[in-house]
Amino acid sequence: MLFPSHLLLALALGLTSAAALAPRLSQHVRHESRSVLPRGWAPVRRAEADRVIPLRIGLTQSNLASLEEYLLDVSHPESANYGNHWTPARVAQTFRPAAESVATVRAWLADGGVDAERVRLGPTGGWIHANVSIAEAEALLATEYYVYEHAESGTTRVGCEGAYHLPEHVAPHVELVTPTLHFDAKVRKRSVKSKVGNPGSGPVSPKTTGTIKNIFNQLQHCDEQITPICLRALYNFVYVPLAARKNSIGIVEYTPQAYVPSDLDMFFGNFSKSQVGERPSLVSIDGGTIDIGFGGFDVNGESNLDLQYSMSLVGKGQPVTLYQTGDDVQGASFNTLLDALDGSYCSFEGGDDPFQDPSYPDPFGGYQGKTQCGVVTPAHVISTSYSYDEWELSPAYMQRQCAEYGKLGLMGVTVLYSSGDYGVAGNGGLCLNSEDNPEFGGNVFAPSFPGGCPYITSVGATQVNPGAKVTDPESACNQVIFSGGGFSNVFPMPSYQKSAVEGYLSKYPPPYTSGQYNTSGSRAYPDLSANGANYVVAVQGEYELVYGTSASSPVTAAILSAVNDARLAIGKKPIGFINPTIYSSLFKYAFNDIVSGSNPGCNTEGFAAQPGWDPVTGVGTPNFPILLGAWLLLP
Repeated sequence: MLFPSHLLLALALGLTSAAALAPRLSQHVRHESRSVLPRGWAPVRRAEADRVIPLRIGLTQSNLASLEEYLLDVSHPESANYGNHWTPARVAQTFRPAAESVATVRAWLADGGVDAERVRLGPTGGWIHANVSIAEAEALLATEYYVYEHAESGTTRVGCEGAYHLPEHVAPHVELVTPTLHFDAKVRKRSVKSKVGNPGSGPVSPKTTGTIKNIFNQLQHCDEQITPICLRALYNFVYVPLAARKNSIGIVEYTPQAYVPSDLDMFFGNFSKSQVGERPSLVSIDGGTIDIGFGGFDVNGESNLDLQYSMSLVGKGQPVTLYQTGDDVQGASFNTLLDALDGSYCSFEGGDDPFQDPSYPDPFGGYQGKTQCGVVTPAHVISTSYSYDEWELSPAYMQRQCAEYGKLGLMGVTVLYSSGDYGVAGNGGLCLNSEDNPEFGGNVFAPSFPGGCPYITSVGATQVNPGAKVTDPESACNQVIFSGGGFSNVFPMPSYQKSAVEGYLSKYPPPYTSGQYNTSGSRAYPDLSANGANYVVAVQGEYELVYGTSASSPVTAAILSAVNDARLAIGKKPIGFINPTIYSSLFKYAFNDIVSGSNPGCNTEGFAAQPGWDPVTGVGTPNFPILLGAWLLLP
């Protein structure tokens, strides 16, 4: 049969149009979901259909699959490019989302009735914004929005129920969408108490057994009280800075956590007299302040601990930078710090979620300036003694933030996080049940974040055993706290630790099933350890005995900072991301192997410390002279 030419033309045009529309009509697929709400939150009503929310779409970053490869190239001791860290500009350009992703998301929004005037792209191309109604958001994401309220604080937020969806052709171009499922990170002093800076918050907040009247500063008492001389003896740590002007070390605190200057002098007066009157270099991020109007161990213990020990160990010659993050009203999240360190990560460009991360000017009367984006030069070593449990966060949120730590590693920054104080359990000893929901009394291990991120260095805790000498081998910490450790439920095992972890699992197989911990080959932590028991800390004019991986991380940071100083003094680069190095055979003897103790939790004895790496103490504690020598031999 013959067709008139005009019918053939119409048919051709129709087929072309159908092909063009086909992707836009693709079915929705689940993009993110969560089976349980964070503690305290409950839906109270459906969100009003005409309510306008700031929808933000985090675009898939280019080359992210190669991040580990890039990191190994500049961080593995056998790489010809060891120490050749990237510039921030190169990092931003390498991971900028593709133009195709921008176009696909714009077209999807347009098809959903969102006119172009409401859509804008952030300056670095990582984040698309559109103010939309709840009705529009529900149609775009195939979900339902509710108003959620926190039982204790009365705080309300808007979020999705259970899951949200994206068209099949759009999903590969999007990492996450907000506001949707994320209740985790925003910190407010008078709000949710389970967030970063609030008293007793997070899996890592120091513990105390109370005040002490008699202070020992002799090595024969290190099993009862840890002071700076004990740490120097334990890790053979004696060093005088040579390149302090080139070197830098940063300690992160989240308001209302704040140090007390008079406590610093009280501590120095007993343990480092030359430093009396010395203060950290305060970098206030988004209104960060130490003037909070009240005090006590819950708000001063963490910061006092971190600064008293990091400053006394690096000594008078090396300034310590304090990243005081968030104001005293709205608080802060990990993303607040990352915003300040990397402008491409800010809310209008990068990883923030306005319903979980604080925004400025503070609408609640605190800091009235703009969010600080990329205004802080990262220190060579940055220590943080706070964390979450993985179950509290969505995988997409963790993955996006974890990638940012990897980018800092590319730029030569060593990022340390405490591994946790509850062994294989989560915050407060909370575990998971068989359906991966949080439950006190559960038998499933609850790993921490960012401890499970492969691009940070996770620091566990050890102890001088009761009655032991400071020269005796330490064990895994089992006084008041247990060293956090285990296997991530989100992140795969990085290649740099594969041999060490598989060696542990084959030689010392844990007596647990795949229903209790992730046996599929995931990121294992911690990476290394330092003492975490019986620290003497000045708090509000008295001394207290303090415990926690909160102590282990800043101590490790001080030791690594000395390594950087020595390298910088002879014209070499800082050590940057250290994990590929410390797991390598070149550093086999640079750590004191911890072979006794375990990290109980979740109605089990946890994992056992064994020869070599283990998920309790990592590769062990630093032996400074050997560690220093090994790093000085690298390019």
